[in-house]
Amino acid sequence: MTFNALVVEKDADSGKTTAAVQALAETDLPDAEVTVAVEYSTVNYKDGLCIGPGGGLVRRYPHVPGIDFAGTVEASDDARYKPGDKVVLTGWRVGEAHWGGYAQKARVRADWLVPLPDGLDTRAAMAVGTAGLTAMLAVMALQDHGLTPDKGPVLVTGAAGGVGSVAVAILSNLGFEVAAVTGRPEQEGYLRDLGATQIVPRAELTEVTRKPLEGEQWAGCVDAVAGAMLGRVLKQVKYGGSVAAIGLAGGAAIEGALITPFILRGVNLLGIDSVMQPYDARLRAWARIASDLPMDRLEAMVQPATLSDLPRLGAEILKGQVKGRVVVDVNA
Repeated sequence: MTFNALVVEKDADSGKTTAAVQALAETDLPDAEVTVAVEYSTVNYKDGLCIGPGGGLVRRYPHVPGIDFAGTVEASDDARYKPGDKVVLTGWRVGEAHWGGYAQKARVRADWLVPLPDGLDTRAAMAVGTAGLTAMLAVMALQDHGLTPDKGPVLVTGAAGGVGSVAVAILSNLGFEVAAVTGRPEQEGYLRDLGATQIVPRAELTEVTRKPLEGEQWAGCVDAVAGAMLGRVLKQVKYGGSVAAIGLAGGAAIEGALITPFILRGVNLLGIDSVMQPYDARLRAWARIASDLPMDRLEAMVQPATLSDLPRLGAEILKGQVKGRVVVDVNA
């Protein structure tokens, strides 16, 4: 039997890539222990790269992208999973170096899977996806370093994106005052519906300054931007506060940053990686997502899509034109 998948191919002469839905056979799937009937996937920045030029992430073609998926186990050579189990996968370079979730079937290593937690179905899991998992890991890291609602407002940069949207919703639900940074003023209503109490225009934080410190404003921050914005934010974090760095949309360098916030205010810069997170940390994060992410706000972030929509959405997310979370019904 065949199944549908988004297949990316690369022309050997021109180096150009094309992506289209094709019918594949199960024998085309890579070797691994667990075969999953995929139900839903989603769209992340890395997916946009892998659907398009590859961004150096794709090792060989033809390729099936999709760094996230959720579905039902069909067959397993590993005792931890049996047919009928609901599972979710994020990270481990699936969708980059290994065929991913933009298909009706996937075959992956058992170590890469996590049982779907109680309280989430497969669609909700992909409304969360890597973006939501990363947001939860960032919130957990901030809390592990002492962040509590009484210490003051928490800043979320890139707030209208996938990670930022989920971070705003989680923090608000936990009782934090949330300041959302965006360069898209038309998203103010969307962000306030998620729970943001303050909207900070991006332009207020993008100027590079050489001041060693600025006024203390933020008890903590979930930062998806880096670059000049992170350099400014670090100078504004309150004494003992922390910044969870989860992205580099504004560049890999921390422009204008000095050592001063770290040694005079005891500020912590916490790196958040979701790709290689250990199994136990993933279980903890998914359990927290099921309990701490308000599902009504999650639904407000979702735009539905199908496999045939993915070439367009891949291009749009690279241009910063995708809001919230895209949930891909691979069987539609």
